Amino acid sequence: MGGPPAPLPSSDDRRPGGPMTAAQLLQQLTDQLRRRESAETLSVQLGHAQRLGNMGWAQWNLRTGEAVWSDHVYVIFGRDPSAGPVGLSELADHVEPADLSTLDQLLWAVGEGVEPVHAEFRIRRGGEVRNLRVVLEPLVGAGETTGVHGVVQDITGRRRAERIMSESRRQLIEARERAAEERNVMIALREAILPEPVGCLDLPRTRVAVRYVPAEKAANLGGDWFEAAGLPDGRVLLAIGDVSGHGLPAIAHMAQLRHALIGLTMTGQAADQLLSWLNELVMHRLHDTTATALIGHLDTNTNVFTWGQAGHLAPILVRDGTAKQLDSPRGVLLGAVGEQPYELASIELRPDDLLLLFTDGLVERRTRDLDEGLALALSAARELPVYDLDSGLDRLVASIGGPNPEDDACLLAVGILDL
Repeated sequence: MGGPPAPLPSSDDRRPGGPMTAAQLLQQLTDQLRRRESAETLSVQLGHAQRLGNMGWAQWNLRTGEAVWSDHVYVIFGRDPSAGPVGLSELADHVEPADLSTLDQLLWAVGEGVEPVHAEFRIRRGGEVRNLRVVLEPLVGAGETTGVHGVVQDITGRRRAERIMSESRRQLIEARERAAEERNVMIALREAILPEPVGCLDLPRTRVAVRYVPAEKAANLGGDWFEAAGLPDGRVLLAIGDVSGHGLPAIAHMAQLRHALIGLTMTGQAADQLLSWLNELVMHRLHDTTATALIGHLDTNTNVFTWGQAGHLAPILVRDGTAKQLDSPRGVLLGAVGEQPYELASIELRPDDLLLLFTDGLVERRTRDLDEGLALALSAARELPVYDLDSGLDRLVASIGGPNPEDDACLLAVGILDL
């Protein structure tokens, strides 16, 4: 490309040093071929660059009105090259009406300035709208603008991607806001269902502290619960449990189970009978649900804690600087099978003893084994101060990894004071 080939040099050509030798003639022919191949390669590379960047160049002569477009500008405008380029003054016929003012400002700026100017506007190509970015540079000669050189880029795909990303960000923000609102509602509901123990639990020789630790993810707030209440016969009911599932259904089932327990305790029955009744409730009223539970009674006169459990983790006893889990009496998961007996276990607590009841959300993590979590809980429980259980529970939760991202947790600590 670029015209007819250069004529071959004659052997009679003369140089200052004498006639051209055969080697010199061959070198001159090679140089000419390289220049021609270099121009062809440059043209091919330029064409590739225009296609990859979806861009092309144009030039308008303001004196003659002539215009020159590169091949890809025709592609961008969807114009047949045989129709020729569009004049600068005719661009308005292709621009969306809402963007005509942008084009006018661009043309005024390039006509009055000496620096490149740019703008983005839309054109209609057939039945579709395309987004263009145009950079125009004035060509100045003899102190006046004689022409305009431009680069035209189709950025429709980029704009579409930006709109999709913007919409995705908006949806993400809305989803986060909805999740935060849902989380606040569920936490408020749980706090209404699980109030802090008050009144008769301020016992002369006993301290009781509770904690509900919500899961970090709103969708994983679940059915963990506790109860600590004084009974008419002078005993203290201490109970904790976990209903399967997450979200509002689990919270609703948890409320039914806990409220049923509060009513049943008025019968004065022991923990094994209470667990049997709760199992019947789950089996026949809370369909497709299972739950764990630990129920005990503390006699504040003798400091004897009598308890039973239904598939729940055993409490931790801290005594004389050591911590261990108590041996569990027999008891199956609530809602698993009917008419299964529950057993009782008893332990006499001593002054300075501490008993920690907890749900599995405290020790279970997706990233570690249950045994590892229990070992951390045992180690942290040794540091719980009997006389300051509230702050001690906060430190315990922090020391074993903080709130569980996947599950909520409840803790109930009982300390016997040495008075």
